[in-house]
Amino acid sequence: MVKLDTGDRIHYLDWGGPSEQDDAPLPPLLLVHGLSQTAWIWAPVARRLRAETRVIAADLRGHGLSDSPPRGYELESLAYDLLTVLVANGWSVDAGGPPVVIAGHGLGAIVAVTMAGLQPASVAGLALVDGGWEDLEEATGQAPSEFARGLAEPPEVMRTLSAYLADRRDYDPGSWDPDQERAARAAVDEKYAGHVGLVTRQYVVQGAVEAMFGYRPLEALAPISAPLVFVVAESGSADDEVARERRLALEDVLRARRAVGARDDRVVRYGGIGHNVMRYRADELSQELLALLRAAATSGGTRGGPA
Repeated sequence: MVKLDTGDRIHYLDWGGPSEQDDAPLPPLLLVHGLSQTAWIWAPVARRLRAETRVIAADLRGHGLSDSPPRGYELESLAYDLLTVLVANGWSVDAGGPPVVIAGHGLGAIVAVTMAGLQPASVAGLALVDGGWEDLEEATGQAPSEFARGLAEPPEVMRTLSAYLADRRDYDPGSWDPDQERAARAAVDEKYAGHVGLVTRQYVVQGAVEAMFGYRPLEALAPISAPLVFVVAESGSADDEVARERRLALEDVLRARRAVGARDDRVVRYGGIGHNVMRYRADELSQELLALLRAAATSGGTRGGPA
């Protein structure tokens, strides 16, 4: 736990790292989950990369074991929470330590971009995992409250813990393992009569959704100087309307970044999978993050971050 100036606590999982004897260490890696998830969703990737560098995965404010204050769910607050976690570990410009590579999933990608915007010298690289490049207001045509209502689970799924776990398992039985069950269990609490409910309270979801809808990717991403990797999960075919709109949104972002001199952005597409890339493509995603860590190290990322 890291205690903030407000007294609220942010929880994170510390997966450790390689021996400190390494002469050329890679930057530390911070993993950030998406909306209504927890740090445990990153377990498959953290297990694969902790032999390469120090890895931590944080619970955003209002999620997992972090505190859930009644306010503070705008992007800047969520980003400053995690910048404080970096300082507590001796990382970032505020601690006089190395910058980090950040991988964020969904909401976590947006928070990662916000961190890089607030403190660029503390971020050596960014991986935006199926999120962070879309304007949700434009993409969905919905109001934040309508979008938040659409996230509710069907009552039959939340009837019992076993029903909930079976639903998560059946998305893709072949990738269901103890890490996936641990992540699924961490996202819910057992209630009365065996029912389960999300750990993330409704006011947290609403606040985070409003923050996501206020995010403007073109403005936020264009000035980022750190190396960027965009990881895209495409569950539909190339001519699927949603996939097409997402491609266009990403092309707009890449065009805006090229206009200001960005040349090293990488786009990785995984076809035929859902949003949880860490579950469905853990090996491939881990290799992409390792390549990003190495690129950040060779570009001077461990010596003070991007210029």
